[in-house]
Amino acid sequence: MPTDIPERPAALPGGPAALPGGPAALPGGPAALPGGPAALPGGPAALPGGPVSATPPPRTGEHTPPSPSASRSVAEPASSTPRTPRGRGRAAGVIASTAVCQAALMVGLGLLLTGPAATVWPLTAEDEIADSLESARTGTLDTVSLVVSEAGNTTTVVVGTLLSCLVLLLVPRLPRWRDALFLAVAVSLQSLVFLVITEAVDRNRPDVERLDASPPTSSYTSGHTGAATALYAGLAVLVLQRTKGPWRKAVAALLLLLPVLVGIARMYRGMHHPTDVVGGLLNGGLSLLIVGRALLAGPHVPGVAPAAGAADEEPARGVPTGRTTVVFNPTVTDEAARAALRRILEDHGHHGADFVPTTADDPGEGQTAHAVRGGASLVVVCGGDGTIRAAAEALAGTGVPLAVVPCGTGNLLARNLGLPVKPAEALSVALRGAPHRIDLGRIEGDGLAPAHFTVMSGAGLDAVMLESTSDRAKALMGWPAYAVAGLKELRAPRMRLTVGIDGARPLRRTARMVLIANTGKVQGGATLVPAARPDDGLLDLMILDPRGPAGWLAAVASLARRGPEGGTGRAGGSRSVEYFTFRRADIRFDAPQHRELDGDPVSPGRRLTVQVRPGALTVLMPVRGE
Repeated sequence: MPTDIPERPAALPGGPAALPGGPAALPGGPAALPGGPAALPGGPAALPGGPVSATPPPRTGEHTPPSPSASRSVAEPASSTPRTPRGRGRAAGVIASTAVCQAALMVGLGLLLTGPAATVWPLTAEDEIADSLESARTGTLDTVSLVVSEAGNTTTVVVGTLLSCLVLLLVPRLPRWRDALFLAVAVSLQSLVFLVITEAVDRNRPDVERLDASPPTSSYTSGHTGAATALYAGLAVLVLQRTKGPWRKAVAALLLLLPVLVGIARMYRGMHHPTDVVGGLLNGGLSLLIVGRALLAGPHVPGVAPAAGAADEEPARGVPTGRTTVVFNPTVTDEAARAALRRILEDHGHHGADFVPTTADDPGEGQTAHAVRGGASLVVVCGGDGTIRAAAEALAGTGVPLAVVPCGTGNLLARNLGLPVKPAEALSVALRGAPHRIDLGRIEGDGLAPAHFTVMSGAGLDAVMLESTSDRAKALMGWPAYAVAGLKELRAPRMRLTVGIDGARPLRRTARMVLIANTGKVQGGATLVPAARPDDGLLDLMILDPRGPAGWLAAVASLARRGPEGGTGRAGGSRSVEYFTFRRADIRFDAPQHRELDGDPVSPGRRLTVQVRPGALTVLMPVRGE
């Protein structure tokens, strides 16, 4: 059973992407670390993927033939098992090489401030600012500035970083190794560059009374401000990306304000010039940008997930036969089916697997998280796309492989991974396969907490169709029940919406359906989004807007083609169907619309913010020829 997923070019309206989903500027600047929102959001992961490619996707309509190295099937196992995952080694290389550039830039700016620019305004006004702050001192302000300044001193930052990393590793239901590494490396990098700067640039402190003892370092840059930026702004990024709830933005704003207050306090206490503080903010911000780009996001470089075993051994098929947990939906997996799955697991060396049922209150996320905490080396999920999505929410970024056993109505993820749709066959093929990383989509909106999807999400016709399909109809007819329900909704009024893609100029559209796809195949073997691949570090947006019988015929003809064509982002030169490829998209509807997430209806709303989490989920996929 071949499972090659063909390469495809990336299409973006308006030009190259503004590095969304990749690291980015801190909140408040241009493009955010994933999470911008979505964070610096998910969903990261346990360092899948490696650094971001510096080559932007081509414009809409451009076709770039895949390179020989990129044409390898995602399901093709690697020829050897490296000791160190390629993504981690490349991430370390990117951080090291880019940090050299950061240090050179900061030193160059310092030499400029102490050299040619020293007699140029506004630098000539810095002494006046220092005198003004000195004359404004009061006992109360002295105390407040001392407290604020202490938030950026070495002891506070070191202890704060260690405690934050411990919380990230011990408190969540899953250890946040990547987040902890991001924070620790960013703070360390800022400190290292600061030491280089102070050795290379000699600048006197302001000629005023200093309220603190003068350390034997240059006034440029402000070490307190740089350290505070790396720690508190880094925490702000993680808060925006990793937490849910309306309070997260307020907490992030307070964390972002702290480095600024530390800088002001340092100037008030006569320790630094304004440009020293700006330099500290820049040094801390660049450290976050560099480390975030390497560790938290970026286009996925397809590759086999690291397998256990020595490097000189042949690459193993499947996964290590450690502890295995089977999360199953009891409404679609009866006792006989579970017995058959247990026999298959035993035949493949997975002895004593734990079978854990989902519940109405927890469709699989909590059970999966508990399994990972308990040391599971493989999680098998038996259910529909909703159950698999819930498990993927807990598995994202852990590196623990997922074996998909389709037991639902649509089973879209299994179809797109090339797995059989019969549960026992799917498990047997998966266990003979190899682990591969695929992308996840991260979505949020008004009334919709941040969540991940594995296959598709959308609004309009598809969501209405899912809501109007009864459980009885699905039980009697299977997936054709969705098509029958969809026919009843064809005359529903079209939506009006605005779409912003990767920072490009927003587009105004009308549509009957908006579909965001990580994979392209739907029920019946049809390919609804031809270019969508689950491992390319990108998502695809389809806007369906046929008008009248001729429009529907044009839409069907466009969908029947091999892939999107034309240079305007449209398929087949018709406005009936448009395709866009992106890393981050903001969709706003003029009126509340029905919405769905991997086949499950969610609350209606007027906004969707979506971004890709490259390589966030590890799944077992068939090998070539299965």
